[in-house]
Amino acid sequence: MLKCNINGQALEVKPGTTIMEAMHQADQAIAHYCWHPGLSIAGVCRLCMVEIKGNPRPQIACNTQITEGMEVNNKSAMVTDAVKWGLDFHLINHPLDCPICDQAGECGLQEQYMEFGKYTPEMSEAKVKKHKVVDLGPRVVLDSERCILCSRCVRFTDEVSKTNELGIFNRGDRSEIGTAPGVKLDNNYSMNTVDICPVGALTSKDFRFRQRVWFLKEVDTICNGCSTGCNIRLYYNKEGVFRAKPVENMDVNGYWMCDVGRDVYKYINREHRLLDARNSKGEFLVPMVAAKKLAGELKSGAALVLTGQYTVEEYASIVGAFKTNLGSTQIYHWINNPEELEKFDGILYRGDKNPNTKGLTQILEKNGVKTTWTDLEKNLADGKIETLVVAAPENQAAYPDLASKVALFAKAKSLVWLSSAKTPAVDTLANALQIPMKSFFEKVGTFVNFKGIEQKTHKGLDFAPQALSLTTFAEILVGQNPSPVEVKDAHLLKMVHNEYTAQRGEL
Repeated sequence: MLKCNINGQALEVKPGTTIMEAMHQADQAIAHYCWHPGLSIAGVCRLCMVEIKGNPRPQIACNTQITEGMEVNNKSAMVTDAVKWGLDFHLINHPLDCPICDQAGECGLQEQYMEFGKYTPEMSEAKVKKHKVVDLGPRVVLDSERCILCSRCVRFTDEVSKTNELGIFNRGDRSEIGTAPGVKLDNNYSMNTVDICPVGALTSKDFRFRQRVWFLKEVDTICNGCSTGCNIRLYYNKEGVFRAKPVENMDVNGYWMCDVGRDVYKYINREHRLLDARNSKGEFLVPMVAAKKLAGELKSGAALVLTGQYTVEEYASIVGAFKTNLGSTQIYHWINNPEELEKFDGILYRGDKNPNTKGLTQILEKNGVKTTWTDLEKNLADGKIETLVVAAPENQAAYPDLASKVALFAKAKSLVWLSSAKTPAVDTLANALQIPMKSFFEKVGTFVNFKGIEQKTHKGLDFAPQALSLTTFAEILVGQNPSPVEVKDAHLLKMVHNEYTAQRGEL
């Protein structure tokens, strides 16, 4: 380990550590734009200036390594002045878009100016005008005037996605980020360029102008889009969930997430949700009442179908209820797209589009469940299943065979469909009872990813307050009387449209 001193704080770091990394380890604020821990070092913004004892001029922290006994500070008058001048040059041509910029409230340029700037501008020249609202691809919009040429997005497409769509074109103050003619920023990781853009140059088509960020709460949880189990942060308020962004976890997803995972928030929102229980007559029922009535009628001929989209704790409860209390060994694993389970794009996205296939498999093995899908098909064809309970997927987009499977399940004498999502194919059945389930956003539990890593989901806001968890449903089946659902942040459910607008302009 190397001993050094950062702003008067003694620190020991590994050989090869840069001053920038040491500053972060010491919890010292330092101005920077182009540096990102998941990308190569570019050294182009020149803001991360530090003073090194014995060196007559300031150095950049991102590309200078710590040596034994090095004393570093970024608080001196020389460094402060250098950073102010750097910010001045970054702002020379930056437009005064703050009131209408979608990045307002989480803009690195605003934050850095308030911490390291606050200078008196001396420029009288007119700002250089560049392209605005450039359609880069299906998900990302570029405003060239706001770009400070940190090159993070270019390095991302070169080094991480390896799709090489982006580059820096022209020279001097006419330099712009862009794509070559006929090329679109169109890969499954394109939205990460929006995350790492420190200003409002790259924005998401899906999120732009939907919400001001200060109107949003946030919760860290696990993406349920595939078996990688990326750590994500969901941003929400009483109107719904509005976006998903990655959270750093070097053992799982590093700093990134895929574009498919960005859409997992959409089926959490009310417009896609099953909010009340309903029977085949179209009658709406209170979910807990419907579950209790079912528990009184359920017989030994019941069978259970499970998907890999629930938590380990829920699987343990429902499998235990069927096996021990109902004496049923008819428990089946609905594996969607079995031929694609081992597919992998080489970065994060996997063919198994369930967050907890491994957790479900472990619970089934632990309980000695050895049934096959062929067994289910045969028993349904032979009329041996009185009631089929299906813990259906909430991420129905990952189940392209949903309609055909519903047709198969309808062969049971009665079907109990447990799902957080509306399912039109089930609405038309004459023998179905639908009971709403909580989404992964509304409960705490464990997912086991494809590596066997156990990760906890965390609860946000209940958008379907009466919905049950699979655990609560299992408790009702075995004769327990669960407490009524307590809604966290219930006051947020009052629909007051003072923050959200559905009206957005065209590109």
